[in-house]
This record gives sequence, C-alpha cells and structure tokens, in this order.
Amino acid sequence: MGYNPDKDFVQYAQAWEEKIQAFIEWRIGEELLPAPVTAAGNIPEEARTQIAGLPFAVKDNIAVRDLPLTCGSKLLEHFRSPYSAAVVRALEAAGGFVLGKTNLDEFGMGSSTDNSALKKTNNPWGIDRVAGGSSGGSAAAVAAGIVPYALGTDTGGSVRQPAAFCGVVGLKPTYGAVSRLGLVAYASSLESAGILADTTERCRAVFACIRGRDPQDETSHETPEAAPALYHAETGRAKKIGVLSPEAIARALAADATGSEALEIAVQASILEDEVRRGFELAQERLAGLGHTLAPVEIPSLKYGVPAYYTIATAEASANLARFDSIRYGARPDWAKNPEELIDKARDAGFGAEVKLRILLGTFVLRSGFQDRYYLRAQRIRAALRRDFESLLGDSGYTDTAKFDALLMPVFPSRAFGRGPSSLSAFAQKAADLYTCCANLAGLPALAFPASVEGGLPVGVQLMGRAWAEGTLLDIAEGYEQAFPFPHPEGFQAFWRQVCTKPL
Repeated sequence: MGYNPDKDFVQYAQAWEEKIQAFIEWRIGEELLPAPVTAAGNIPEEARTQIAGLPFAVKDNIAVRDLPLTCGSKLLEHFRSPYSAAVVRALEAAGGFVLGKTNLDEFGMGSSTDNSALKKTNNPWGIDRVAGGSSGGSAAAVAAGIVPYALGTDTGGSVRQPAAFCGVVGLKPTYGAVSRLGLVAYASSLESAGILADTTERCRAVFACIRGRDPQDETSHETPEAAPALYHAETGRAKKIGVLSPEAIARALAADATGSEALEIAVQASILEDEVRRGFELAQERLAGLGHTLAPVEIPSLKYGVPAYYTIATAEASANLARFDSIRYGARPDWAKNPEELIDKARDAGFGAEVKLRILLGTFVLRSGFQDRYYLRAQRIRAALRRDFESLLGDSGYTDTAKFDALLMPVFPSRAFGRGPSSLSAFAQKAADLYTCCANLAGLPALAFPASVEGGLPVGVQLMGRAWAEGTLLDIAEGYEQAFPFPHPEGFQAFWRQVCTKPL
C-alpha cells in the first residue's frame, strides 16, 4: 500500500511550510512505498497503532537513505545518505513514513535554528519568532500539524527547548536507551536521539518503537527489568515531585557574579520571564490538584552545569568534526596547492561562525597543559552533578529507594524570542541552557510538555527522572494532558490523520 496524500493535506502542509520553513527537503505529494509493517522487536500493539500509516519528519543530522544529510551546513549541502539510522529503520518497520528532513542549527550547535546555513525556521505561533534549536525544524513541523511526530537530537536541550517554544511534547531519553547509529556526532557522550510529538501518548509510542540495545552501537542498552513499565503501569498513582527553585539557582549564580560581567549576564539570562514564571507556577498548581505531592529541592552544583557542559561539548565537537575535511566528506574548493590548503579552504567556506567558535574552544580546552584546568575539571563537575541528581531520584541500578519520582523545572527562562533587537545574544542563549544541559551531563531522561499559553505563546515545563524511568515521566505528563489538553497555534488542523486513503 502506498502513501497517497490527500489533496487538502498537501495544500495545508505547503501553506504552513511557506510560512515556517521547517523542511530542508520533503516528499510532499509523492507516492511512497514503505517497507511492510513487521513484528520486529517487542513493540506493544498500543504503540504500533500510533505509528502505522502516519508520516514523520527527521532532523537533518539523522541519516535517512537517499535523502539529504546536510546537518544544516554548506559543507554537506549536497551530501545524501547511503543508509538509514537505526531509529528511522525501527519506525519504518512499525509502518511509519519519512515525509522529509527538517532544518536545524548547523551540526546541532545553537538555540534558535537561525544558525542553519540553509534557511531560517519560524515559529508557528508567530513567524517573527524563532522555533528554538537545534531541533527547531522538527518542533515547528509537529506544532503546525504537518506531521504528528518527528525525530530530533538532544545534546544540551535541543529537543526540549524547541518543544517548549512550539508547544509540543519533547523527550530526551536516558543516555543509552536509544541507538545512536546514524546520528552525525557532535558531542558523543552527551547527545541522544529524541522525540517531538503532538501528544504524550504518541511520544510514548515512538519511544517504545526506538528504544533498546542495538548490536551496532555499544553505547546502547536494554532497559533494566527494575525500571518503571512503559505501558500498563499505574498511570493514576500520585507521584512525589521535587520542584527546582529558579530563585535558588539565581541566588547561587549571583553569589559568584561580583565583578564579573560574564557571570552577571548569566544571572540575568537565568531569571524567568514573567510569563514563564506564571506558566511554571500554574503547572505546579495543576500537578498538585491532580494529586501529586510537590516539595522544593535545591541542587547548588547546578550553577556549574553550563560551563561544564560547554567545556565537554566543545572538546568532543573539535574531535568529531575533524572528519569533515572535504576529502572524505564535504564540498571541495575549486583549487588547492596541497591537502592542508584544501582542508583549510573547505572548512573556512563550509563551516559557519558558531561551528568555528566551538571547534576553537574545544581545541583550546584539550591543549596540553589546559586539560587539567578545564576539561578534567568539567568531568569532575559532571560526576558531582550526577551524584546530586541520584541522591534525589535514585541510582540507575535501582538498588536504592528514591526520594522523588521526578523533578519539575523550567525548560528555558523565556518564551520563544524574536529576531533583531528583541533577540537574545549568543552568550545569553548559552547561559540559558542552565535548565536543560544538566540532564545530558547526568545522562538522565527529561520530558518537556506545554504547561499553558501566556501572552499568546506556549510555555513549557520539564520533568527530569531517574535513569530508564521514561515511563514515569510520561505517566505524569499524560495525566496533565488529559486534564488540561495541549494547545495548538491558530490555523492548526490534524490533516495527517487522513494522509493514507486506506489503512495499512
């Protein structure tokens, strides 16, 4: 059975795409012949019914056979992938269709999707605002109703932040829960394939399809038997949720900011916008009203998260991006005297300013004599952060009793910001990663979902949980969604429900 898009759906999708520019390439209007639905793996039937026969989009740093793999960079603008990533194959085996590849900040480096060398993606809630990043194209495509779900990658918040900006669900799984085979590496020890979806139920279904050990990826693992069930759990059971105080974090940052202009900017960047504060407080009230027990928590070491994250991420990026030398991969200059000049010219023309900056920072922190001062210190902070979170949530081996089932915190200090004078500076955007990057440093799952609409824009909150406890986070968010349905931008229609003229 082919993919036969309804004429009204095609017109609807094209109209949205003209406004938001979410896709680098798509196959709208084409008849596609997916692989037959298989029984591969232990995918629950509840999950399969949420996937089969429906299109999905893929961030363009995840491989899809015969489609572009540009990573949002001029260096790879004409490169097409010879194979598909493990997560893509798993969804195709469950009956999903790849509609196209979505825009991103170049190599996943950014918080706005404006760092793409190919186009800028706009937010469906207001096309004068960013969609977030780096998975902004995927988030915008889901928010507009072009696809019911999309794949992204999350290295320091790149799924959860655009999910919050666009008013959709965004899941960063436990590190190792999902195969990384077919992801173009940026920071290998931090990043994971993630999910952006229209509903919590569909996010759960996609995760059920893609999780599990991959023999071709040694970082992947099976979910421990002691972990909470993904399906058939006690979804109505009240949970104990720790609330991370943004005020406490701002106070901790301010204590170190005296005389430092950079730290003072970081303090300002971490203070919640009034609308975000209202949404965060409303989420607490609603969760308490649903029967959950909320209690304040503080994690003082969180204030070191951003510098530790950028030290580790840039160091790994400088190593991973060394492969793009225009000999094996990437566009070549017209002429060069020798291989060294060829590489220099290709990278100078092909890499954007943000990518060059992060490569240079990573090279600096890995220099002889600087590793102890920066890189190894960042790794010690990372270990301390993980211990702090495990003291509240429990260890990954499930050998102790957790104090909390989940932690509630903001996703980003502001709603989707605009461009031009109203835009956040590049440094402020990095400093604002405070609330998202620590889940990556600790390797723990985190789920962003819409809490409310404030001032005409969605406000998201996130739940962070014990390793392998995605089921618990999804249970809490699904209960919230059932009581307070997630919003959609003006003009939203779920035409994708009619994409297939016949069921598979």
